[in-house]
Amino acid sequence: MANRIQLIPENTRLEANGDGSAFDISASPSRTFLCRLTVTDQIEQESLDVSIWGSTDGETWTKKPLLMLPQQFYRGTTKLILDLSLRPEIKFIRARWELFRWGRVAPIPMFVAGLELEEIPPMSRETPTTRIAHATK
Repeated sequence: MANRIQLIPENTRLEANGDGSAFDISASPSRTFLCRLTVTDQIEQESLDVSIWGSTDGETWTKKPLLMLPQQFYRGTTKLILDLSLRPEIKFIRARWELFRWGRVAPIPMFVAGLELEEIPPMSRETPTTRIAHATK
């Protein structure tokens, strides 16, 4: 399995609600991903909602999203963790986006965005951890 997945390819122009391609994550050892949503362009008076959905077979999708990213209005990057380590039945994931427009200037909403997932490697049980010493007065 690749350690990076482009659920929404970088610099994709979004002008209507849609679903991305399904990606097989069954080979992932950690089943934990850093999700990075990057908005590089937008017009005023609109919002973008991006969510990640799961499936056992790549055909039938969960009734609720596995992860909802914060609603976007402006350019920038948002990061969240998707942890599917306790959901072994989920074998496929895909992105869904919804655009909302309330302005009067341009009738069609438009965002340029990308959603990349980077697999977080599993932590070894032998990895030493350091405890933070608490200062006491």
